[in-house]
Amino acid sequence: MADSYDLIVLGSGPGGYVAAIRAAQLGLKVGIVERENLGGICLNWGCIPTKALLRSAEIFHYMQHASAYGLAAEKISADLDAVVKRSRGVAKQLNQGVTHLMKKNKITVHMGEGKLIAKGKLAVSKDGKTEELSAKHIIIATGARARDLPAARADGKRIWTYRHAMTPPEMPTKLLVIGSGAIGIEFASFYNDMGAEVTVVEMMDRIVPVEDADVSAFLEKALTKQGIKIMTGAKVQEVRNGETDVQVKLQDKGGAVTDGVFSHVIVAIGIVPNVENIGLEDVGVEPDKRFHIKTDGLCRTNVDGIWAIGDVTGPPWLAHKASHEGVIAAEAIAQALGNKDVHPHEMDVRNIPGCTYCHPQIASVGLTEASAKEAGYKVKVGTFPFIGNGKAIALGEAEGFVKTVFDEATGELLGAHMIGAEVTELIQGYVVGKTLETTEAELMTTVFPHPTLSEMMHESVLSAYGRALHM
Repeated sequence: MADSYDLIVLGSGPGGYVAAIRAAQLGLKVGIVERENLGGICLNWGCIPTKALLRSAEIFHYMQHASAYGLAAEKISADLDAVVKRSRGVAKQLNQGVTHLMKKNKITVHMGEGKLIAKGKLAVSKDGKTEELSAKHIIIATGARARDLPAARADGKRIWTYRHAMTPPEMPTKLLVIGSGAIGIEFASFYNDMGAEVTVVEMMDRIVPVEDADVSAFLEKALTKQGIKIMTGAKVQEVRNGETDVQVKLQDKGGAVTDGVFSHVIVAIGIVPNVENIGLEDVGVEPDKRFHIKTDGLCRTNVDGIWAIGDVTGPPWLAHKASHEGVIAAEAIAQALGNKDVHPHEMDVRNIPGCTYCHPQIASVGLTEASAKEAGYKVKVGTFPFIGNGKAIALGEAEGFVKTVFDEATGELLGAHMIGAEVTELIQGYVVGKTLETTEAELMTTVFPHPTLSEMMHESVLSAYGRALHM
């Protein structure tokens, strides 16, 4: 007889395992299906291990510039194998943490390939054996994988995806990064700090194109200063993968074509949702034209009892967005099963922050200045530089700025955009403000501690209204 649950979650990434935990907290009988590692891509091959790599590169960078802090560091070197080993250890620790959370919350884990076979039924296959599970509700949280470039298909030797780049067989000497989104820029920053000669190619007219234009311009200058070659408005025409190198034809924004030889190439041009072979067509779940599963604000698909969260659905493709959707879906399911004490709310993507952990860091939430104007807002914009902040100067991190965008008519905070040291930690202040629907008046009268980097957030708000104190 098939195991029966209130909820089965297909996929245990940051969306899936959080959904399972929240559902269990609400008293539901929950099972979770995972084909590889608990914690999914984020904990094992994405968000967390990449930050461990970047932390090692950051410390190496500081050691190389010890004299700027009145210190001396001699004969310093980087051991790539040891750096990778530390990163994998961090991933293993977190994987074990998720395993503990499943046990703690009495969630049954089924390891294997999951496939919908009928409404409320899931088959799980492993090692030639198949078990059948049934549930009143099913959440699809299968995530996504790296998109291949037809001209440069990853082989793990010379041409890499992010996954290969996290466990490199050797240190690149001359690296080409195709794509300048968060993943591409983070690996470009990491390998540049580790000593590789790095070139970044981006088809759009600026790097990190989803960010505010001022942030993109500042980052390009900062990375160029660090020695990274940036090519925007550029195309990869041809890639020839050899035994010892990769030969690439690159077309620049002016149309000129040049030949380049690289030791390795990282392809970071986006993601593809994992919708194949999970039975969507068998139960009638509809994907959109880009093959992402379509959902409403509560994560329901077009099929009653089937839900979807995370990267398998629409943008933004972020772990924290997936986790939040997991909570929304779990609470909506509990409510559908009769729990009157939960009140799920729909996701507001305007309040989801984005973070890129290059050097300098980038963080943002809400509308850019350009998108706010395109949406019809008359805006007030404030900017405050790191060089005007005492803590930033004391840290030796005086490069960057904080930018805020307000609706002139109402004072509503429409967006915030930062580049500089630790901005990925600072951005949450503005995220809370946006969630609480704050205006410039509340932000102006908020007391920010001194000396902190957060004072720049206050000054940026004041700047939008001509009241900056330290500029």
